[in-house]
Amino acid sequence: MPASSRSFSSLQQVTLVLLRTLIGWHFLYEGLYKFRLTRPAWSPEGTGPMTAWSSSGFLEASTGPLGKLAHFALAHGWLPMIDKLVMIGVAAVGLSLILGLFTRTGCVGGLVLLSMFYLLAVPTTGMPQPHAEGNYLFVNKTLIEGIAVLVILAFDTGRIAGLDRLWRERPSRLASVPAQRVSERTVGQGSGT
Repeated sequence: MPASSRSFSSLQQVTLVLLRTLIGWHFLYEGLYKFRLTRPAWSPEGTGPMTAWSSSGFLEASTGPLGKLAHFALAHGWLPMIDKLVMIGVAAVGLSLILGLFTRTGCVGGLVLLSMFYLLAVPTTGMPQPHAEGNYLFVNKTLIEGIAVLVILAFDTGRIAGLDRLWRERPSRLASVPAQRVSERTVGQGSGT
């Protein structure tokens, strides 16, 4: 068991890895869904074609501290690049968190994305917003998910379970093999004395 997870109970370890996996699934599904909607698709009800996904509506409506930057990007035709980066970035973060592979990098990427999303549309009215469930004043789901990703980063859940753990343990197992072979030799064996 890695040194960083020895002090956690089994319940704590399972909870942290479960949190990482669920957040990873949320990111991955959002990225794949956005990618899927770049091509023509029919609505689930079969009533007609769905419009392709684009961040243009979100960026146009942004009023947060990064709102002016979003409006600048839209005015200069950066929307196709932004849409691709969001789709790929969100899906990559999700895959990283689900697999526990490059977990710290995935967490940093998730924090960057969530920070941008939050700072583009900070909820300051405290009133119901169109197409949003609930009423938010400064704290919304994006901010809460960002704090949860920060927890995953702080506890380095890739060391508890995931491909990061397997990767970290692999070199130590290989490094211990030659040392054991050397210690198993008897004095004078293979040394010529």
